[in-house]
Amino acid sequence: MFAKRVVARAFTGNSFPKNFVVESDTWSFKGVRRFLKQCRSMPYSIVERGSQYGTDYRIYINDENGPVSPLHDIPLMLDADKKIFNMVVEVPRWTNTKMEITMKEVLNPIKQDVKKGKPRFVANCFPHHGYIWNYGALPQTWENPEHLDDGTGCKGDNDPIDVLEIGYRVAKRGEVLQVKVLGTIALIDEGETDWKLIAIDINDPSADQINDVSDVEKHFPGLLKASVEWFKIYKIPDGKPENHFAFNGEAKSAAFAHKIIDEVHAFWKTLIDKEVDAKGISCVNTTLDGSQFKMSRSEAEEVVKKTPEFVHPQPLEPIVDKWHYVHLK
Repeated sequence: MFAKRVVARAFTGNSFPKNFVVESDTWSFKGVRRFLKQCRSMPYSIVERGSQYGTDYRIYINDENGPVSPLHDIPLMLDADKKIFNMVVEVPRWTNTKMEITMKEVLNPIKQDVKKGKPRFVANCFPHHGYIWNYGALPQTWENPEHLDDGTGCKGDNDPIDVLEIGYRVAKRGEVLQVKVLGTIALIDEGETDWKLIAIDINDPSADQINDVSDVEKHFPGLLKASVEWFKIYKIPDGKPENHFAFNGEAKSAAFAHKIIDEVHAFWKTLIDKEVDAKGISCVNTTLDGSQFKMSRSEAEEVVKKTPEFVHPQPLEPIVDKWHYVHLK
Protein backbone atom coordinates (compact mmCIF):
# COMPACT_ATOMS: atom_id res chain seq x y z
CA MET A 1 0.00 0.00 0.00
CA PHE A 2 1.23 3.49 -0.83
CA ALA A 3 1.21 6.11 1.91
CA LYS A 4 -2.06 7.99 1.96
CA ARG A 5 -4.47 9.66 4.27
CA VAL A 6 -8.06 8.71 3.67
CA VAL A 7 -10.70 10.78 5.40
CA ALA A 8 -13.96 8.87 5.31
CA ARG A 9 -17.15 10.88 5.05
CA ALA A 10 -20.77 9.84 5.27
CA PHE A 11 -21.24 10.98 1.69
CA THR A 12 -24.15 9.61 -0.24
CA GLY A 13 -23.58 7.84 -3.54
CA ASN A 14 -25.92 6.91 -6.35
CA SER A 15 -27.02 3.41 -5.38
CA PHE A 16 -29.89 2.17 -3.24
CA PRO A 17 -29.07 -0.20 -0.38
CA LYS A 18 -30.23 -3.78 -0.82
CA ASN A 19 -33.81 -4.42 0.30
CA PHE A 20 -34.47 -0.66 0.39
CA VAL A 21 -38.20 0.02 0.17
CA VAL A 22 -39.82 3.38 -0.57
CA GLU A 23 -43.05 3.54 1.41
CA SER A 24 -44.36 6.90 0.20
CA ASP A 25 -44.55 8.78 -3.08
CA THR A 26 -44.66 12.18 -1.37
CA TRP A 27 -41.68 13.14 0.75
CA SER A 28 -40.87 16.25 2.71
CA PHE A 29 -37.21 17.17 2.94
CA LYS A 30 -37.28 15.60 6.40
CA GLY A 31 -38.32 12.41 4.64
CA VAL A 32 -35.48 12.83 2.17
CA ARG A 33 -33.05 13.21 5.07
CA ARG A 34 -34.31 9.92 6.50
CA PHE A 35 -33.82 8.37 3.05
CA LEU A 36 -30.25 9.66 2.90
CA LYS A 37 -29.43 8.03 6.22
CA GLN A 38 -30.44 4.70 4.67
CA CYS A 39 -28.23 5.37 1.63
CA ARG A 40 -24.91 5.57 3.48
CA SER A 41 -23.80 2.25 1.99
CA MET A 42 -21.88 4.04 -0.77
CA PRO A 43 -19.74 6.69 0.95
CA TYR A 44 -17.24 8.91 -0.77
CA SER A 45 -13.87 9.55 0.81
CA ILE A 46 -10.84 11.67 0.04
CA VAL A 47 -7.22 10.74 -0.55
CA GLU A 48 -4.72 13.55 0.03
CA ARG A 49 -1.43 13.56 -1.83
CA GLY A 50 1.53 15.92 -1.78
CA SER A 51 1.96 18.75 0.70
CA GLN A 52 -0.93 21.07 1.49
CA TYR A 53 -0.30 24.68 0.39
CA GLY A 54 2.29 23.32 -2.05
CA THR A 55 1.99 23.06 -5.82
CA ASP A 56 1.92 19.25 -5.65
CA TYR A 57 -1.05 18.99 -3.27
CA ARG A 58 -4.01 17.03 -4.64
CA ILE A 59 -7.27 15.67 -3.26
CA TYR A 60 -8.56 12.57 -5.03
CA ILE A 61 -12.09 11.27 -4.53
CA ASN A 62 -12.90 7.59 -3.94
CA ASP A 63 -16.13 5.68 -3.84
CA GLU A 64 -16.27 2.21 -2.26
CA ASN A 65 -14.57 0.68 -5.31
CA GLY A 66 -11.69 3.10 -5.70
CA PRO A 67 -10.85 6.39 -7.43
CA VAL A 68 -13.48 8.39 -9.28
CA SER A 69 -13.46 11.70 -11.11
CA PRO A 70 -15.43 14.37 -9.23
CA LEU A 71 -16.14 15.97 -12.59
CA HIS A 72 -17.36 12.92 -14.49
CA ASP A 73 -18.21 10.03 -12.13
CA ILE A 74 -20.23 11.61 -9.33
CA PRO A 75 -23.81 11.87 -10.60
CA LEU A 76 -25.22 15.35 -11.10
CA MET A 77 -28.47 14.43 -9.39
CA LEU A 78 -29.36 12.25 -6.45
CA ASP A 79 -33.10 12.58 -7.12
CA ALA A 80 -34.23 14.08 -10.42
CA ASP A 81 -37.92 14.30 -9.45
CA LYS A 82 -37.17 16.24 -6.28
CA LYS A 83 -34.29 18.14 -7.90
CA ILE A 84 -31.69 17.15 -5.35
CA PHE A 85 -28.16 17.64 -6.66
CA ASN A 86 -24.73 16.43 -5.62
CA MET A 87 -22.24 19.20 -4.89
CA VAL A 88 -18.47 18.77 -4.57
CA VAL A 89 -17.04 21.12 -1.94
CA GLU A 90 -13.81 22.80 -3.03
CA VAL A 91 -13.48 25.65 -0.51
CA PRO A 92 -15.07 25.45 2.97
CA ARG A 93 -16.60 28.62 4.38
CA TRP A 94 -14.21 31.08 6.12
CA THR A 95 -11.16 29.67 4.30
CA ASN A 96 -9.31 31.41 1.46
CA THR A 97 -7.19 28.65 -0.09
CA LYS A 98 -8.30 28.76 -3.75
CA MET A 99 -8.99 25.08 -4.38
CA GLU A 100 -10.69 23.83 -7.54
CA ILE A 101 -11.43 20.72 -9.55
CA THR A 102 -8.62 20.59 -12.07
CA MET A 103 -9.80 20.14 -15.63
CA LYS A 104 -6.66 18.89 -17.37
CA GLU A 105 -5.33 16.20 -15.00
CA VAL A 106 -6.43 12.57 -15.12
CA LEU A 107 -9.24 11.92 -12.58
CA ASN A 108 -9.69 15.69 -12.12
CA PRO A 109 -8.38 15.94 -8.55
CA ILE A 110 -9.01 19.04 -6.46
CA LYS A 111 -5.90 21.19 -6.29
CA GLN A 112 -4.90 24.69 -5.27
CA ASP A 113 -4.91 27.23 -8.07
CA VAL A 114 -1.45 28.56 -8.90
CA LYS A 115 -0.67 32.18 -9.72
CA LYS A 116 2.79 33.24 -10.90
CA GLY A 117 4.18 29.90 -9.76
CA LYS A 118 2.76 30.16 -6.23
CA PRO A 119 -0.37 28.62 -4.68
CA ARG A 120 -3.19 31.13 -4.75
CA PHE A 121 -5.07 32.52 -1.77
CA VAL A 122 -8.12 34.73 -2.22
CA ALA A 123 -7.75 38.14 -0.59
CA ASN A 124 -9.71 38.76 2.61
CA CYS A 125 -11.79 41.85 1.85
CA PHE A 126 -13.11 43.49 5.01
CA PRO A 127 -15.38 42.52 6.72
CA HIS A 128 -15.10 39.04 5.20
CA HIS A 129 -12.50 36.38 5.88
CA GLY A 130 -12.18 33.97 2.98
CA TYR A 131 -15.28 32.64 1.29
CA ILE A 132 -18.62 33.42 2.95
CA TRP A 133 -20.27 30.16 1.89
CA ASN A 134 -19.19 26.60 1.26
CA TYR A 135 -17.96 26.93 -2.32
CA GLY A 136 -17.84 24.16 -4.86
CA ALA A 137 -19.27 22.81 -8.10
CA LEU A 138 -21.90 20.51 -9.54
CA PRO A 139 -20.42 17.37 -11.13
CA GLN A 140 -21.21 16.47 -14.73
CA THR A 141 -21.52 20.12 -15.78
CA TRP A 142 -19.41 22.31 -18.04
CA GLU A 143 -19.71 25.98 -18.95
CA ASN A 144 -18.86 25.77 -22.65
CA PRO A 145 -16.35 28.48 -23.65
CA GLU A 146 -17.69 28.40 -27.22
CA HIS A 147 -21.30 29.06 -26.21
CA LEU A 148 -22.47 32.69 -26.19
CA ASP A 149 -25.15 33.04 -23.53
CA ASP A 150 -28.15 35.08 -24.68
CA GLY A 151 -28.78 36.49 -21.22
CA THR A 152 -25.25 37.49 -20.28
CA GLY A 153 -23.79 38.23 -23.71
CA CYS A 154 -20.62 36.33 -22.76
CA LYS A 155 -19.22 32.84 -23.32
CA GLY A 156 -18.72 30.20 -20.62
CA ASP A 157 -15.66 30.01 -18.36
CA ASN A 158 -14.64 26.41 -19.26
CA ASP A 159 -15.31 25.02 -15.75
CA PRO A 160 -18.06 23.07 -14.01
CA ILE A 161 -20.81 25.32 -12.71
CA ASP A 162 -20.08 26.88 -9.31
CA VAL A 163 -22.22 26.55 -6.19
CA LEU A 164 -22.55 28.74 -3.09
CA GLU A 165 -23.91 26.53 -0.30
CA ILE A 166 -25.42 28.74 2.42
CA GLY A 167 -26.25 26.25 5.19
CA TYR A 168 -25.03 26.68 8.78
CA ARG A 169 -22.40 23.93 8.76
CA VAL A 170 -18.83 24.51 7.60
CA ALA A 171 -18.22 21.67 5.15
CA LYS A 172 -15.00 19.79 4.52
CA ARG A 173 -12.79 20.07 1.44
CA GLY A 174 -13.70 17.26 -0.97
CA GLU A 175 -17.01 16.55 0.74
CA VAL A 176 -20.01 15.64 -1.41
CA LEU A 177 -23.17 17.39 -0.24
CA GLN A 178 -26.74 16.86 -1.34
CA VAL A 179 -28.26 20.26 -2.06
CA LYS A 180 -31.33 21.92 -3.46
CA VAL A 181 -30.75 24.88 -5.75
CA LEU A 182 -32.52 28.10 -4.80
CA GLY A 183 -31.45 30.44 -7.59
CA THR A 184 -28.43 31.88 -9.33
CA ILE A 185 -26.46 35.05 -9.95
CA ALA A 186 -24.52 35.64 -13.17
CA LEU A 187 -21.00 36.90 -12.56
CA ILE A 188 -19.11 38.31 -15.53
CA ASP A 189 -15.53 37.45 -14.60
CA GLU A 190 -12.93 38.92 -16.93
CA GLY A 191 -15.39 38.79 -19.82
CA GLU A 192 -16.67 35.25 -19.19
CA THR A 193 -20.03 34.01 -17.93
CA ASP A 194 -19.49 32.46 -14.50
CA TRP A 195 -22.81 31.30 -13.05
CA LYS A 196 -22.97 31.07 -9.25
CA LEU A 197 -25.75 28.79 -8.09
CA ILE A 198 -27.20 29.49 -4.65
CA ALA A 199 -28.00 26.27 -2.81
CA ILE A 200 -28.55 24.77 0.61
CA ASP A 201 -27.63 21.39 2.05
CA ILE A 202 -30.87 19.43 2.36
CA ASN A 203 -29.75 18.31 5.83
CA ASP A 204 -29.64 21.91 7.04
CA PRO A 205 -32.33 22.67 9.64
CA SER A 206 -33.57 25.57 7.49
CA ALA A 207 -33.81 23.58 4.25
CA ASP A 208 -37.55 22.83 4.55
CA GLN A 209 -38.34 26.56 4.67
CA ILE A 210 -36.11 27.74 1.83
CA ASN A 211 -37.07 26.95 -1.75
CA ASP A 212 -36.32 30.06 -3.80
CA VAL A 213 -34.30 33.28 -3.77
CA SER A 214 -37.09 35.20 -2.03
CA ASP A 215 -36.80 32.76 0.87
CA VAL A 216 -33.05 33.41 1.05
CA GLU A 217 -33.62 37.12 1.66
CA LYS A 218 -36.31 36.31 4.23
CA HIS A 219 -34.29 33.82 6.26
CA PHE A 220 -30.76 35.07 5.51
CA PRO A 221 -31.24 38.85 5.25
CA GLY A 222 -28.30 40.59 3.63
CA LEU A 223 -26.60 37.44 2.31
CA LEU A 224 -27.50 37.95 -1.35
CA LYS A 225 -26.26 41.55 -1.26
CA ALA A 226 -23.07 40.50 0.51
CA SER A 227 -22.51 37.73 -2.04
CA VAL A 228 -22.72 40.13 -4.97
CA GLU A 229 -20.38 42.56 -3.23
CA TRP A 230 -17.91 39.75 -2.40
CA PHE A 231 -17.56 38.80 -6.06
CA LYS A 232 -17.34 42.43 -7.18
CA ILE A 233 -14.35 43.22 -4.96
CA TYR A 234 -12.45 39.98 -4.35
CA LYS A 235 -9.91 40.52 -7.14
CA ILE A 236 -9.34 44.23 -6.53
CA PRO A 237 -6.50 43.65 -4.00
CA ASP A 238 -4.70 41.73 -6.80
CA GLY A 239 -4.77 44.83 -8.99
CA LYS A 240 -7.71 43.79 -11.12
CA PRO A 241 -10.85 45.86 -11.78
CA GLU A 242 -14.19 45.41 -10.09
CA ASN A 243 -16.19 42.47 -11.43
CA HIS A 244 -19.64 42.97 -12.90
CA PHE A 245 -22.86 40.98 -13.07
CA ALA A 246 -25.44 40.33 -15.72
CA PHE A 247 -29.03 41.28 -14.83
CA ASN A 248 -27.65 44.13 -12.63
CA GLY A 249 -26.69 41.59 -10.01
CA GLU A 250 -30.28 40.38 -9.57
CA ALA A 251 -30.56 36.83 -8.27
CA LYS A 252 -32.64 34.69 -10.60
CA SER A 253 -35.18 32.12 -9.43
CA ALA A 254 -34.78 28.42 -8.76
CA ALA A 255 -36.68 27.63 -11.96
CA PHE A 256 -34.27 29.81 -13.96
CA ALA A 257 -31.28 28.16 -12.26
CA HIS A 258 -32.58 24.67 -13.07
CA LYS A 259 -32.70 25.60 -16.77
CA ILE A 260 -29.07 26.77 -16.60
CA ILE A 261 -28.10 23.47 -14.92
CA ASP A 262 -29.85 21.51 -17.68
CA GLU A 263 -27.89 23.51 -20.24
CA VAL A 264 -24.45 23.03 -18.68
CA HIS A 265 -25.17 19.34 -18.08
CA ALA A 266 -25.95 19.00 -21.79
CA PHE A 267 -22.66 20.73 -22.59
CA TRP A 268 -20.86 18.22 -20.36
CA LYS A 269 -22.48 15.37 -22.29
CA THR A 270 -21.09 16.74 -25.55
CA LEU A 271 -17.68 16.80 -23.90
CA ILE A 272 -17.77 13.24 -22.58
CA ASP A 273 -19.32 11.94 -25.84
CA LYS A 274 -16.53 13.54 -27.92
CA GLU A 275 -18.98 15.73 -29.82
CA VAL A 276 -16.74 18.76 -29.19
CA ASP A 277 -13.01 19.29 -28.94
CA ALA A 278 -12.06 18.91 -25.27
CA LYS A 279 -8.96 21.08 -25.82
CA GLY A 280 -6.96 19.37 -23.10
CA ILE A 281 -9.77 18.69 -20.62
CA SER A 282 -9.37 15.20 -19.17
CA CYS A 283 -12.50 13.13 -19.68
CA VAL A 284 -11.04 10.03 -18.01
CA ASN A 285 -13.59 8.34 -15.76
CA THR A 286 -14.03 5.01 -13.98
CA THR A 287 -17.81 4.47 -13.99
CA LEU A 288 -19.34 5.59 -17.29
CA ASP A 289 -20.11 2.43 -19.23
CA GLY A 290 -19.58 2.82 -22.96
CA SER A 291 -17.34 5.87 -22.55
CA GLN A 292 -14.22 5.90 -24.71
CA PHE A 293 -12.44 7.53 -21.78
CA LYS A 294 -13.27 4.89 -19.15
CA MET A 295 -10.31 3.63 -17.10
CA SER A 296 -10.19 0.55 -14.89
CA ARG A 297 -10.04 1.02 -11.12
CA SER A 298 -6.61 -0.58 -11.00
CA GLU A 299 -5.32 1.86 -13.62
CA ALA A 300 -6.83 4.72 -11.64
CA GLU A 301 -5.11 3.52 -8.47
CA GLU A 302 -1.81 3.59 -10.36
CA VAL A 303 -2.45 7.20 -11.38
CA VAL A 304 -2.85 8.17 -7.73
CA LYS A 305 0.16 6.11 -6.63
CA LYS A 306 2.43 7.96 -9.02
CA THR A 307 1.74 11.30 -7.33
CA PRO A 308 3.85 12.50 -4.36
CA GLU A 309 2.96 10.94 -1.00
CA PHE A 310 0.99 12.96 1.52
CA VAL A 311 3.34 14.83 3.85
CA HIS A 312 3.23 17.74 6.28
CA PRO A 313 1.79 21.02 4.94
CA GLN A 314 3.94 23.89 3.75
CA PRO A 315 4.28 26.88 6.09
CA LEU A 316 1.96 29.79 5.42
CA GLU A 317 3.10 33.38 5.09
CA PRO A 318 1.30 35.84 7.43
CA ILE A 319 0.17 37.88 4.40
CA VAL A 320 -2.42 35.17 3.71
CA ASP A 321 -4.51 36.51 6.62
CA LYS A 322 -4.21 40.21 5.74
CA TRP A 323 -7.46 42.17 5.67
CA HIS A 324 -7.90 44.41 2.63
CA TYR A 325 -10.11 47.49 2.88
CA VAL A 326 -11.79 47.94 -0.48
CA HIS A 327 -14.26 50.62 -1.51
CA LEU A 328 -16.52 50.29 -4.52
CA LYS A 329 -16.73 53.26 -6.85
